[in-house]
Amino acid sequence: MALIPTKNALGRYDNVDFSKAAGHKLAPIKASYLRRDVLLFANAIGVTKEELHFLYELHPKFAAFPTFPINLPFKQTDPDVFDFIKRTVSAAVPGTPPFDPQRSVDGERGIEILRPIPVSSEGLDLEFNGKVIGVYDKGGNMILEAENEMRDAKTNTVYAKLTSTAFGIGQGGYGGDRGPTKPSYPPPKRAPDAVHVFQTTPEQALLYRLCGDYNPMHADEEFGQRAGFKGSILQGLGTWNIAAHGVLKCIGNSDPARFKSFNARFKSVVYPGDALETRMWKVGEREGFEDIIFETVVQGDGRVALSNGSARIAKATTSSKL
Repeated sequence: MALIPTKNALGRYDNVDFSKAAGHKLAPIKASYLRRDVLLFANAIGVTKEELHFLYELHPKFAAFPTFPINLPFKQTDPDVFDFIKRTVSAAVPGTPPFDPQRSVDGERGIEILRPIPVSSEGLDLEFNGKVIGVYDKGGNMILEAENEMRDAKTNTVYAKLTSTAFGIGQGGYGGDRGPTKPSYPPPKRAPDAVHVFQTTPEQALLYRLCGDYNPMHADEEFGQRAGFKGSILQGLGTWNIAAHGVLKCIGNSDPARFKSFNARFKSVVYPGDALETRMWKVGEREGFEDIIFETVVQGDGRVALSNGSARIAKATTSSKL
């Protein structure tokens, strides 16, 4: 049986065997960035002047916002704009049909910080080493789970682990395994311990795209309409990072050293100009970290933009306070 499925006359694929995908190593992705990229990212996700250490390169505690690496597999080593659609065509995975970019969406994203994120890649040979965790067949959809490590190839130092779930709408139905049941983080039935509100602007997606997410869906109104939306939409990772900023600001006093992990599921589309409300609940403590459950809703109609949100923020210590 061929490792890579082939398309048949009916538009479906032969030789599909999702079980062959687990453990498949993805080609390394080289990445580089400047301090300017770090500053731009902080501005694009709503960091405020009170958090100057993320916004001013001469601040004595200048730092990259911890979720900065999430866009680097898009940006790679490019200092300029690039063809986003061409770059994000899925690589061949054994037993798995290629994802149709017109019918595929981000399902979930997560990040775990292992070491402080450098403020630039100067002197480093950064690359993302990825592997497929599994490909699943659920409700007629194809779901691919993967993880990437951000690593300096010179020293083998790993800075962060990124997880992702790609959702191929209507691209399953091959009788594959449905996959494992994932942990559920429903919001507690009580008032949140903290709430962060961020009013996006009509230009929000145009600003965030400069961080490396150049999908035309986030700039071209007609492109968005052809995809079934009212117009151009805010990047899912834009919403995700705005929420991450809210969690660190409200729970972690904007201290990057306290940020350990952050995960969320994309639930509903967000339009530039929407107000995003992130609600946070402290649900426990483990090994010096607070466990946080959160969700992000769009004010006005209340639709949930991010669900199943979980984060770990280190408890405050004398040395950790900014």
